[in-house]
Amino acid sequence: MYALYIANKNYSSWSLRPWSLLRTLGIPFEERCVPYETGSSYRRFRDFSPTGKMPCLVDGSTVVWDSLAIAEYVAERHPGAWPAAAVARAWARSASAEMHSGFGALRNECSMSVGVRIRLHAPSEGLRRDIARLDELWSEGLSRFGGPFLAGAGFAVVDAFFVPVAFRVRTYGLTLGAPAAAYAQRLLALPSTLAWEADALLETWRSSDHERNTLASGTLLEDHRAAAR
Repeated sequence: MYALYIANKNYSSWSLRPWSLLRTLGIPFEERCVPYETGSSYRRFRDFSPTGKMPCLVDGSTVVWDSLAIAEYVAERHPGAWPAAAVARAWARSASAEMHSGFGALRNECSMSVGVRIRLHAPSEGLRRDIARLDELWSEGLSRFGGPFLAGAGFAVVDAFFVPVAFRVRTYGLTLGAPAAAYAQRLLALPSTLAWEADALLETWRSSDHERNTLASGTLLEDHRAAAR
Protein backbone atom coordinates (compact mmCIF):
# COMPACT_ATOMS: atom_id res chain seq x y z
CA MET A 1 0.00 0.00 0.00
CA TYR A 2 1.15 3.53 -0.73
CA ALA A 3 2.26 5.72 2.16
CA LEU A 4 1.55 9.39 1.54
CA TYR A 5 3.38 11.91 3.72
CA ILE A 6 1.50 15.17 4.06
CA ALA A 7 1.78 18.36 6.07
CA ASN A 8 -0.88 20.37 7.95
CA LYS A 9 -4.30 20.01 6.37
CA ASN A 10 -5.23 23.61 7.14
CA TYR A 11 -2.29 25.00 5.15
CA SER A 12 -0.75 22.46 2.79
CA SER A 13 -2.22 22.91 -0.67
CA TRP A 14 0.58 20.82 -2.17
CA SER A 15 -0.26 17.87 0.12
CA LEU A 16 -3.96 18.14 -0.69
CA ARG A 17 -3.44 17.50 -4.40
CA PRO A 18 -2.29 13.83 -4.30
CA TRP A 19 -4.36 13.15 -1.18
CA SER A 20 -7.49 14.30 -3.01
CA LEU A 21 -6.61 12.26 -6.08
CA LEU A 22 -6.09 9.04 -4.14
CA ARG A 23 -9.06 9.51 -1.81
CA THR A 24 -11.54 10.56 -4.50
CA LEU A 25 -10.57 7.73 -6.86
CA GLY A 26 -10.74 5.19 -4.02
CA ILE A 27 -7.07 4.19 -4.24
CA PRO A 28 -5.91 2.74 -0.90
CA PHE A 29 -3.11 4.56 0.90
CA GLU A 30 -1.78 5.13 4.39
CA GLU A 31 -1.80 8.79 5.43
CA ARG A 32 1.20 9.99 7.40
CA CYS A 33 0.76 13.56 8.57
CA VAL A 34 3.93 15.29 9.73
CA PRO A 35 2.99 18.88 10.56
CA TYR A 36 5.04 21.95 9.96
CA GLU A 37 5.13 24.03 13.11
CA THR A 38 7.02 27.17 14.05
CA GLY A 39 10.62 26.09 14.51
CA SER A 40 10.28 22.86 12.51
CA SER A 41 13.59 21.58 11.19
CA TYR A 42 14.14 20.81 7.51
CA ARG A 43 16.30 17.87 8.59
CA ARG A 44 13.34 16.29 10.35
CA PHE A 45 11.55 15.79 7.04
CA ARG A 46 14.63 14.45 5.26
CA ASP A 47 14.00 11.16 7.06
CA PHE A 48 11.40 10.34 4.40
CA SER A 49 11.54 13.09 1.75
CA PRO A 50 14.65 13.80 -0.37
CA THR A 51 13.76 17.50 -0.52
CA GLY A 52 12.68 17.84 3.09
CA LYS A 53 9.26 18.89 1.76
CA MET A 54 5.84 17.34 1.40
CA PRO A 55 3.96 15.66 -0.15
CA CYS A 56 6.03 12.55 -0.61
CA LEU A 57 4.75 9.14 -1.73
CA VAL A 58 6.47 5.91 -0.68
CA ASP A 59 5.65 2.73 -2.57
CA GLY A 60 7.86 -0.01 -1.18
CA SER A 61 11.41 0.96 -2.09
CA THR A 62 10.23 3.67 -4.49
CA VAL A 63 10.04 7.26 -3.24
CA VAL A 64 8.21 9.88 -5.33
CA TRP A 65 8.27 13.53 -4.33
CA ASP A 66 6.48 16.60 -5.73
CA SER A 67 2.73 16.59 -6.27
CA LEU A 68 2.88 16.45 -10.08
CA ALA A 69 5.34 13.55 -10.08
CA ILE A 70 3.15 11.69 -7.59
CA ALA A 71 0.10 12.25 -9.78
CA GLU A 72 1.89 10.87 -12.83
CA TYR A 73 3.17 7.87 -10.85
CA VAL A 74 -0.34 7.09 -9.66
CA ALA A 75 -1.77 7.58 -13.16
CA GLU A 76 0.61 4.99 -14.59
CA ARG A 77 -0.85 2.41 -12.22
CA HIS A 78 -4.52 3.37 -11.97
CA PRO A 79 -6.83 3.96 -14.97
CA GLY A 80 -8.95 7.09 -14.83
CA ALA A 81 -6.46 9.43 -13.25
CA TRP A 82 -6.22 11.22 -16.62
CA PRO A 83 -9.04 11.44 -19.19
CA ALA A 84 -9.10 8.60 -21.72
CA ALA A 85 -9.57 10.88 -24.73
CA ALA A 86 -6.30 12.27 -26.07
CA VAL A 87 -7.55 15.84 -26.57
CA ALA A 88 -9.04 16.06 -23.09
CA ARG A 89 -5.92 14.45 -21.61
CA ALA A 90 -3.64 16.98 -23.31
CA TRP A 91 -5.77 19.87 -22.06
CA ALA A 92 -5.90 18.44 -18.54
CA ARG A 93 -2.13 17.97 -18.42
CA SER A 94 -1.59 21.53 -19.63
CA ALA A 95 -4.01 22.97 -17.05
CA SER A 96 -2.40 20.92 -14.27
CA ALA A 97 1.06 22.09 -15.27
CA GLU A 98 -0.15 25.70 -15.41
CA MET A 99 -1.43 25.40 -11.86
CA HIS A 100 1.76 23.68 -10.75
CA SER A 101 4.08 26.40 -12.05
CA GLY A 102 1.88 29.47 -12.32
CA PHE A 103 -0.69 31.56 -10.45
CA GLY A 104 2.06 33.11 -8.33
CA ALA A 105 0.04 36.08 -7.13
CA LEU A 106 -2.85 33.82 -6.12
CA ARG A 107 -0.48 31.68 -4.06
CA ASN A 108 1.28 34.63 -2.43
CA GLU A 109 -1.72 36.80 -1.66
CA CYS A 110 -4.24 34.04 -0.94
CA SER A 111 -2.34 31.28 0.85
CA MET A 112 -4.47 28.28 1.74
CA SER A 113 -6.04 28.40 5.19
CA VAL A 114 -9.07 26.11 5.25
CA GLY A 115 -10.56 27.22 8.54
CA VAL A 116 -10.68 31.00 8.21
CA ARG A 117 -12.57 33.59 6.19
CA ILE A 118 -10.79 36.74 5.06
CA ARG A 119 -12.00 39.99 3.52
CA LEU A 120 -9.26 40.82 1.04
CA HIS A 121 -7.52 44.16 0.94
CA ALA A 122 -7.43 45.68 -2.54
CA PRO A 123 -6.02 42.88 -4.75
CA SER A 124 -2.87 43.53 -6.72
CA GLU A 125 -2.93 43.69 -10.50
CA GLY A 126 -1.23 40.30 -10.53
CA LEU A 127 -3.94 38.75 -8.37
CA ARG A 128 -6.67 40.23 -10.56
CA ARG A 129 -4.99 38.69 -13.61
CA ASP A 130 -4.71 35.31 -11.87
CA ILE A 131 -8.40 35.34 -10.88
CA ALA A 132 -9.41 36.26 -14.43
CA ARG A 133 -7.23 33.49 -15.84
CA LEU A 134 -8.64 30.99 -13.35
CA ASP A 135 -12.17 31.90 -14.37
CA GLU A 136 -11.25 31.59 -18.04
CA LEU A 137 -9.50 28.25 -17.61
CA TRP A 138 -12.22 26.61 -15.55
CA SER A 139 -14.98 27.91 -17.81
CA GLU A 140 -13.15 26.65 -20.88
CA GLY A 141 -12.73 23.13 -19.53
CA LEU A 142 -16.32 22.86 -18.34
CA SER A 143 -17.70 24.13 -21.64
CA ARG A 144 -15.34 22.23 -23.89
CA PHE A 145 -15.58 18.81 -22.24
CA GLY A 146 -19.10 18.94 -20.85
CA GLY A 147 -18.42 18.77 -17.11
CA PRO A 148 -19.19 18.29 -14.34
CA PHE A 149 -15.41 18.14 -13.88
CA LEU A 150 -12.82 20.12 -15.80
CA ALA A 151 -11.97 17.52 -18.44
CA GLY A 152 -15.24 15.62 -18.58
CA ALA A 153 -17.46 13.38 -16.51
CA GLY A 154 -14.84 11.94 -14.19
CA PHE A 155 -12.71 13.47 -11.43
CA ALA A 156 -9.08 13.45 -12.58
CA VAL A 157 -5.64 14.79 -11.72
CA VAL A 158 -6.53 18.23 -13.06
CA ASP A 159 -9.42 18.51 -10.60
CA ALA A 160 -7.24 17.38 -7.71
CA PHE A 161 -4.81 20.17 -8.56
CA PHE A 162 -7.58 22.75 -8.23
CA VAL A 163 -9.21 21.53 -5.00
CA PRO A 164 -6.85 23.78 -2.98
CA VAL A 165 -7.90 26.71 -5.17
CA ALA A 166 -11.57 26.01 -4.37
CA PHE A 167 -10.69 26.46 -0.70
CA ARG A 168 -8.97 29.75 -1.56
CA VAL A 169 -12.04 30.92 -3.47
CA ARG A 170 -14.14 30.39 -0.35
CA THR A 171 -11.60 31.65 2.20
CA TYR A 172 -11.03 34.96 0.43
CA GLY A 173 -14.42 35.40 -1.22
CA LEU A 174 -12.97 35.45 -4.74
CA THR A 175 -15.47 36.46 -7.43
CA LEU A 176 -15.84 34.13 -10.41
CA GLY A 177 -18.37 33.73 -13.18
CA ALA A 178 -21.29 31.37 -12.61
CA PRO A 179 -19.80 28.20 -14.21
CA ALA A 180 -16.47 28.55 -12.41
CA ALA A 181 -18.11 29.44 -9.09
CA ALA A 182 -20.38 26.39 -9.34
CA TYR A 183 -17.35 24.20 -10.10
CA ALA A 184 -15.57 25.48 -6.97
CA GLN A 185 -18.63 24.59 -4.90
CA ARG A 186 -18.73 21.16 -6.55
CA LEU A 187 -15.15 20.46 -5.47
CA LEU A 188 -15.84 21.67 -1.93
CA ALA A 189 -18.86 19.35 -1.68
CA LEU A 190 -16.94 16.19 -2.59
CA PRO A 191 -16.87 13.65 0.27
CA SER A 192 -13.08 13.60 0.10
CA THR A 193 -12.85 17.39 0.37
CA LEU A 194 -15.29 17.44 3.29
CA ALA A 195 -13.19 14.81 5.08
CA TRP A 196 -10.02 16.87 4.56
CA GLU A 197 -11.77 19.99 5.83
CA ALA A 198 -13.08 18.24 8.94
CA ASP A 199 -9.57 17.15 9.85
CA ALA A 200 -8.17 20.61 9.09
CA LEU A 201 -10.59 22.27 11.49
CA LEU A 202 -9.50 19.95 14.30
CA GLU A 203 -5.79 20.77 13.94
CA THR A 204 -4.27 22.76 16.78
CA TRP A 205 -0.90 23.25 15.09
CA ARG A 206 -0.05 26.73 13.91
CA SER A 207 2.72 28.08 11.69
CA SER A 208 3.52 31.71 12.43
CA ASP A 209 4.67 32.24 8.83
CA HIS A 210 1.40 30.95 7.39
CA GLU A 211 -0.68 32.87 9.89
CA ARG A 212 1.21 36.09 9.17
CA ASN A 213 0.86 35.67 5.39
CA THR A 214 -2.87 34.99 5.65
CA LEU A 215 -3.58 37.99 7.86
CA ALA A 216 -1.46 40.26 5.67
CA SER A 217 -3.90 39.65 2.83
CA GLY A 218 -6.97 41.11 4.48
CA THR A 219 -9.20 41.33 7.54
CA LEU A 220 -10.03 38.20 9.52
CA LEU A 221 -13.80 37.67 9.55
CA GLU A 222 -14.16 34.13 10.91
CA ASP A 223 -11.95 31.38 12.36
CA HIS A 224 -13.59 27.96 12.55
CA ARG A 225 -10.51 26.06 13.74
CA ALA A 226 -9.96 24.36 17.07
CA ALA A 227 -8.05 26.54 19.52
CA ALA A 228 -4.29 26.57 18.99
CA ARG A 229 -2.37 24.57 21.54
